[in-house]
Amino acid sequence: MHELSLAESMLDIIKEQAALEGFIKVTKVVLEIGTLSHVEAEAMAFCFDAIIADTLAEGAILEIKRMPAKGHCL
Repeated sequence: MHELSLAESMLDIIKEQAALEGFIKVTKVVLEIGTLSHVEAEAMAFCFDAIIADTLAEGAILEIKRMPAKGHCL
């Protein structure tokens, strides 16, 4: 389940941005997932909820937006 490592990376980014911008609480995270990414939205939400306990994102809502695939043909 690579969603767990993706969720952990998201939390790392949140922590980095908190340090840069000086915020101490996150209430909502918006995540765009591409159709071709092979990321399961339900698994991602589960993993996100599991890793945010006892962090600045505890209790945050994860809003997942599915993005359509795009292609370009010459």
